[in-house]
Amino acid sequence: MDGQRSRIDFLVGEHARTLSERLQAHRAQLFPPDAKRVLRKFTSGEVADLLGVKDAYLRKLHLDGRGPSPEVRAGGRRYYSPADIQSLRVMLEKGAKQPGTYLPGRHDGDHLQVITVINFKGGSGKTTTAAHLAQKMALDGYRVLAIDLDPQASLSALHGFQPEFDLLDGGTLYDAIRYDDPVPLSDVIQKTYFTNLDIIPGNLDLMEFEHDTPRALLEREEGLFFTRVGDALASVEGEYDAVVIDCPPTLGYSTMSALSAATAVLVTVHPQMLDVMSMCQFLLMVSNLLGVVADAGGDMSYDWLRYVVTRYEPGDGPQNQMVGFMRNMFGDHVLNHTVLKSTAISDAGITKQTLYEVEKGQFTRATYERAMESLNAVNGEIEGLIQAAWGRSNGT
Repeated sequence: MDGQRSRIDFLVGEHARTLSERLQAHRAQLFPPDAKRVLRKFTSGEVADLLGVKDAYLRKLHLDGRGPSPEVRAGGRRYYSPADIQSLRVMLEKGAKQPGTYLPGRHDGDHLQVITVINFKGGSGKTTTAAHLAQKMALDGYRVLAIDLDPQASLSALHGFQPEFDLLDGGTLYDAIRYDDPVPLSDVIQKTYFTNLDIIPGNLDLMEFEHDTPRALLEREEGLFFTRVGDALASVEGEYDAVVIDCPPTLGYSTMSALSAATAVLVTVHPQMLDVMSMCQFLLMVSNLLGVVADAGGDMSYDWLRYVVTRYEPGDGPQNQMVGFMRNMFGDHVLNHTVLKSTAISDAGITKQTLYEVEKGQFTRATYERAMESLNAVNGEIEGLIQAAWGRSNGT
């Protein structure tokens, strides 16, 4: 038996090394080591939609020499970089009648929005939802910090990090919430190629918090485990409007600490019976465990909690029944819009990109626009909840 076990361990290790090498080669092919990953430029039509203005108005600004100069390509088509979009926001905000029209982030007195994206079951679209939400908010002018709290580090991979190669000496949230010699949170924050979007990547080091916490509880070390994430975020609170945390598909100490730090909870749900049954068990566990945290002094009050239906196929009868079932039970706690299942989203993921990154021409027009409309509607609804939490309506 020992020989067989050693052989299995050896095989697993070999498989892991081989897979890691192949993934590294795949990344090097997509994004060579000496190349800096950059975000594509956006057409003037896309920028006009993001800013809520007419394309003709952007053309007039260009002709008048106001604002950043776009790149002009064949046929006179104008393209703007993410930095250009932010510059346009700053310029237009100065002349806006309502503060926050073009820079919709926090005003004086507004609290930091910390959104935890959670689900107990893999395959619910949790990371895809978190990534697209963080990126869309950044494109919409919010200052966003994305945190990968999942040791599998899929959110990190989508933003160009391969943990076993890029984070050899730490650099995850664990370094800032560990019990012995934690580093300032600012030390593990990294810039992304999205203007307004920073990230704290993840890797297997995050599992150490699950191992360290029972010992800390036994030794009664100073500081409760569920305050660790919130305390760390407090040190950079003034630098961001929102934090999006991609939680692991487990209800461990790190997830509970993230939920204690959160101001909002977004639960992703794939509308299949087995997934909904799994979510039921997850919600029961969350209620029981967080009740204990609340009794110990944790803050379990939220601005909002919403369920978002993901990987939805409108033509699937059983899925429609399940969505109706959820809406009947949870009412307004289910987002009005859904994230559609789309080959555009999955195909973009093959190249470790989101739909906001890839060029529209890589897909058929109908497929791309249908998926983009779905994502924008969901993210717009969430941004509306954030604005409402700040006491505003229509972004004002």
